[in-house]
Amino acid sequence: MVSTAVSRRQRREAQRRTQRSHRRTLTVIISALTTIALFAGYCAADITDVAPGLLTLKPVAAPVFADPATAKSGGTVAGTLNANKAIDSTAASALVNELLSAQGVGNDTSVIIEDAQGTVAAEHESNTPREPASTLKTLTALAASSTLNMASTLDTQVFLTQSDDGTNTLTLKGNGDMLLSAGDSDANHTNGRAGLNTLAKATVAALAQRGITSVNLEYDDTLFGDSRIPAGLSEGGAVLSDYTVYFTPVSSMAIDGGRQYTADTPAPADPDDSAGYPELSQHAASDVAAKFAELLQSNGMAVTGDVTANTAPSGETPLASVSSATLSEIMAYTLRHSDNTLAEEFGRLTALAKSATNSPEGGTEAVKSTLNDLGLDTSGLTMADCSGLSPGSRLTVRTLAAVQQRNLTTESGAAGAEGLSIAGLVGTAQDRYTDDAVAGLLRVKTGSLGTVTSMAGNVSRTNGGALSFAVVVNNPEDYAAARSAIDSFITKLAGL
Repeated sequence: MVSTAVSRRQRREAQRRTQRSHRRTLTVIISALTTIALFAGYCAADITDVAPGLLTLKPVAAPVFADPATAKSGGTVAGTLNANKAIDSTAASALVNELLSAQGVGNDTSVIIEDAQGTVAAEHESNTPREPASTLKTLTALAASSTLNMASTLDTQVFLTQSDDGTNTLTLKGNGDMLLSAGDSDANHTNGRAGLNTLAKATVAALAQRGITSVNLEYDDTLFGDSRIPAGLSEGGAVLSDYTVYFTPVSSMAIDGGRQYTADTPAPADPDDSAGYPELSQHAASDVAAKFAELLQSNGMAVTGDVTANTAPSGETPLASVSSATLSEIMAYTLRHSDNTLAEEFGRLTALAKSATNSPEGGTEAVKSTLNDLGLDTSGLTMADCSGLSPGSRLTVRTLAAVQQRNLTTESGAAGAEGLSIAGLVGTAQDRYTDDAVAGLLRVKTGSLGTVTSMAGNVSRTNGGALSFAVVVNNPEDYAAARSAIDSFITKLAGL
């Protein structure tokens, strides 16, 4: 028999086990309730903006857009596209002859009209190479958008290097975003989608987590190598003074494309608008680095020593980064503002993607080789740069029209077509038409130099078809009159 003492010990042990089990259960319940209470308290603090987080009771500000300069009523302007719709060659030839005989056009003119199948309806000296001005950008746009991932972005990154002596060094690395803003990132615009102040705040927050209060700052602008300026725009390694309002050396990063607005040329309210031709910074990347140092300090981080150029550590994860608009959005910005530097950059990005030479010459070669790979006729093509700004470029209107034929299809390179200026709506061709009935039907790229006025594009015809065209006037007898003659010509194309 079990003794009475042993029995009592067993009962006491059983009671203790029961009590321990109850205490564990109670502890779990109290811990769970405490966690729930803390979570609820943090959510309440987050909602009331006492603590940082995603929740808030503040109203969300809806984007506000300026009223349009002019308002046009909608209407039925084109039916379903009939790509097989032929063009009356007699009517097309009459339009070409009207253009050629217009006041001020002169004798150095090439023009071509093709239907949506590429059949020539009318032409004049279409195989004669002429200086194209900014219509050359359509070649770069097609090549770039057929080569690059146009849904990708260009990230501006910050890397941290910690030395054994306790020195903390930040390296600001650019990857091609020349449309940074100095402020916070702006999701509603292409220019300024990535903001330096947003990057500075994220950097300071990440440093604070590591207990870092002071840093050195370097910047990495090595993306495009040492050669940044096409030969025709360069003198002594710098941009010729006549071109510094039209071009800045391609850089790994820039604020607002390097534009330096003043009281005489103030910045537009909408960063995606174009406002004249302010002087462009010729050292855009170092400007970004200097501004970033200022923003780090204004956000509470001490920056010691001078800001210097260096290369970012390879294979490291960035401490913080901000992303540009998509390449497709930047392409539209480039074409609609006829931005020479961004066009040159797209040529350089194409060269890098194709492992071509990292130079202006590599950019033009990459564009030409891509067009040849796409099967375009590039006979007579000479590219002095990727934008049409440099003296020396030559091409035929047949090549320009071939690009537009590609834009009429759904094949690769859609971003180059979607980004064109639309007469009556947006871009450099916004006012380049003579009848409101065609507003929205003409998708074009303009070209303007001292001795060149040109245009290339595609047209939705009011009878349901489509066409492509190109016109290049060199050495016009009266520049303004020749430009107006082109406006009249493209307006009448819609009626063919």
